[in-house]
Amino acid sequence: MRSTGDDAAVGGRCAVHMPRTARSVTDLPRLGRFPAVQPGQPAIERLSPTSDLLGFRGPTACAAAGITYRQLDYWARTGLLEPSVRTAYPSTSQRLYSFRDILLLKIVKRLLDAGVSLQNIRVAVAHLQTADQADLAGMTLMCDGATVYECTTPQQVVDLLKGGQGVFGIAVGAVWQELELTLGRLHAERTDTGETLVGHDPADELAQRRNRAV
Repeated sequence: MRSTGDDAAVGGRCAVHMPRTARSVTDLPRLGRFPAVQPGQPAIERLSPTSDLLGFRGPTACAAAGITYRQLDYWARTGLLEPSVRTAYPSTSQRLYSFRDILLLKIVKRLLDAGVSLQNIRVAVAHLQTADQADLAGMTLMCDGATVYECTTPQQVVDLLKGGQGVFGIAVGAVWQELELTLGRLHAERTDTGETLVGHDPADELAQRRNRAV
């Protein structure tokens, strides 16, 4: 699939500027720290990006998956991969993607880059959506450019490679770990309260310390 542009910018924090008398404190947008502390839990127990209590908006999903917003929108509208947390209907709402949704977005992107047809990708996505979360972490997807194979043991990978055709593999567990680190630095939204949670990027904190030192 060719990208049509419209990359969405995601990232840094922004300040909200308004007259002090314009709104009461309760009307201001709420910003939390991410990962956030769950209600009633000790402060040391924080939400992971994989938590069901967290969702990620479209621009964040694009940044984490390495795709354009037009790709994201097209895949949602055509039913290839719709957000499981919140769709864009009614039109006033914003799509909200789960960690698992974005994991599949990254896999779709890699399959497309390898030349796999959308028809085969749809089959692969449908299968991955029904797989248990624990099974995903140990799964390897092998592809010969036309067909996607699921391998759950090293022997299955070896047997496929013995076929002689050129194949490449996607270790879903490795993609999972990479995505977890990436989303930990980006904004999220609590699915129960709607609160915006600000990601923690160690690089930003280091830059702030250097600026203070100067």
